Amino acid sequence: MPSPSLESLRRRIAALDGNGEDGHGPVLPLGLPDCAGLRTGGLHEVSPAALAAEHDGAALGFAAGLLGGLARLTGKPVLWLAENGPPHAPGLTGFGLGPERLVVGMTGRPKAALWALEEAARASALAAVLGEVRGMDFTAARRLQLAAGHSGTTVLLLNRSAAAVTAALTRWRVGAASGGDNRWRLELLRCRGRSPDERGVVGQWEVEWDGTAHRLGLVAPAADRPAVPERARVA
Repeated sequence: MPSPSLESLRRRIAALDGNGEDGHGPVLPLGLPDCAGLRTGGLHEVSPAALAAEHDGAALGFAAGLLGGLARLTGKPVLWLAENGPPHAPGLTGFGLGPERLVVGMTGRPKAALWALEEAARASALAAVLGEVRGMDFTAARRLQLAAGHSGTTVLLLNRSAAAVTAALTRWRVGAASGGDNRWRLELLRCRGRSPDERGVVGQWEVEWDGTAHRLGLVAPAADRPAVPERARVA
């Protein structure tokens, strides 16, 4: 039986919910070459390049950027189901996740987290739900994919397990890149309809998050970067 706090969360989701709709929705553009973007109304997985929890800031940032982008794209709120305490609220504003768009839930036990994820995935009033998980079996992931497809609500799993979520439409591995706090190395390891290369990678990019424009940008190759910063040269 759901705990009182989860029951409260269920009622809050239900209050946000409206009429159901077919899950076919727009695609969130990511600005990456040879990448069509993120399909809404589906299940997607983000995994840290370093699985130790203290090293997953890059994956957290990328997932937050996706969540904020989905909120802007659809004009709907998003839900973050946190595993070990609420996310750092001031830091989320740089990803377009202000309090007017973001609902945070604390789930604790894996069983409760999965229940809350399924409830949220069925709620068409949400743009997306992000769940922090440590692996997920195929049946549970398939249920989430079906729920997301029906409601149009995108499900993002921040997976801190080495085991991939096989039902996901896309799987992203994210690590920190040198040169800035919000520079990341993205590897697309799975994308339905596309085959990986011999390294098991569909695509890879080095990107930087623009916290003002709330979008990704490619980092210029080292050979194309100025030897002296622009402002320094002007001065």
